[in-house]
Amino acid sequence: MIGEGLWKQLSEKFDMEILTKIRSNIRPYQRLMSMYRCAIMEIETKLNVLNEEFSCAHDRNPIESIKTRLKSPESVSRKLKKHQLSFSLENIRNNIFDVAGVRVICSFPSDIYFIAESLVKQDDITLIERKDYIQCPKESGYRSLHLIVEVPIFLTNEKTPMKVEIQLRTIAMDFWASLEHKLQYKKTLPPEEAEEIRYELFECAVLSSSLDQRMENIKNKITQNSEKIK
Repeated sequence: MIGEGLWKQLSEKFDMEILTKIRSNIRPYQRLMSMYRCAIMEIETKLNVLNEEFSCAHDRNPIESIKTRLKSPESVSRKLKKHQLSFSLENIRNNIFDVAGVRVICSFPSDIYFIAESLVKQDDITLIERKDYIQCPKESGYRSLHLIVEVPIFLTNEKTPMKVEIQLRTIAMDFWASLEHKLQYKKTLPPEEAEEIRYELFECAVLSSSLDQRMENIKNKITQNSEKIK
């Protein structure tokens, strides 16, 4: 059951129709979110294994860090409304593919593609969607590789496929995206100043892309020199 304090907090964010559906389906909703958390753990384990294997073979880790998140009921509700769908567990599972999210921060651009390709080659992973914003950045300058995958989770009496969104970025890509998101410049500035900031942010994205490539080139030179010595 939802306590009165939590009910009051939720009532400030949702309309009564959605609140009623959440309250009447709280156990099934909690179970669904638990299944998404299990899917996140499955993906995180697979990524850690790939990172460990690469480390043993090449004496360095391609993955700098892994971050995970589960969409809040408020965020899920907004996305359903955007798609003009009612709040139901079926609509969440069938239409919202980023309820479970994993962000992988890699050292170099080539590591992103190595990790992504190694993951989707696994026979229990099904690739649903792939969007490469590194080769084709967004207008804002945003860069990242997005994958929607389906991974099975094993419960007491069932095996269930669950969808997870995976974002793979370099440190520079993540730095830019995080700061751009925090600035929220469009909501606080006049149109002409917002446009100026947008252009500055785009230039910063170009610079960070150049930095990624230069660091990749340096890494390749060091690797090639090490191989010659061997």
